[in-house]
Amino acid sequence: MRIAMTLTFAGAFALAATPLAAQDMSAFKSGPVLEEFGAHAPVPGVEQLPADSTFAIAFDVSTPAAEGSTNRGFDSVARFLNMHVAHGVPQENIRLVVVVHGKAALELLTDKAHAANPLSRQGDNPSAKLVEALLAEDVRLILCGQSAAAYGIAPDDLIPGVEMALSAMTAHALLQSNGFTVNPF
Repeated sequence: MRIAMTLTFAGAFALAATPLAAQDMSAFKSGPVLEEFGAHAPVPGVEQLPADSTFAIAFDVSTPAAEGSTNRGFDSVARFLNMHVAHGVPQENIRLVVVVHGKAALELLTDKAHAANPLSRQGDNPSAKLVEALLAEDVRLILCGQSAAAYGIAPDDLIPGVEMALSAMTAHALLQSNGFTVNPF
């Protein structure tokens, strides 16, 4: 009886999870700012946002990318930028900062430093192009200095333009005192 119930629940769970695996991503497109990253979809019934909308958002990224992929947290920042510019917010009205800590710190390394760091997956940094694209659009990326120390990261190991703070906590406190809100995604 217990085995039958377990199998019934497992079957029901598998059926419930099936739609998640079969998501239709055909409506998602990149751009208009970052053409290779940050795919977003139009939402029926959502009008253009007021052109005087302003955003000062800090994102917190500590989860590393899946092997061979770009970091999803970094891509969320690209999606935020693309989505809001596509909906009428001037890019100059959007200030974004990514505070990076934990093992995601390794994804701010140059390809050379990434390959040499014994704690990385070795080889080129799969998030490097996305980091460089974000930096080129004036998105700030700030590395937690405590994570840098824990993972043996020197300032010269970082992709040019990446900043370092005393800690992620310090970076968030300073950003909040300067009017930034923390995006929970």
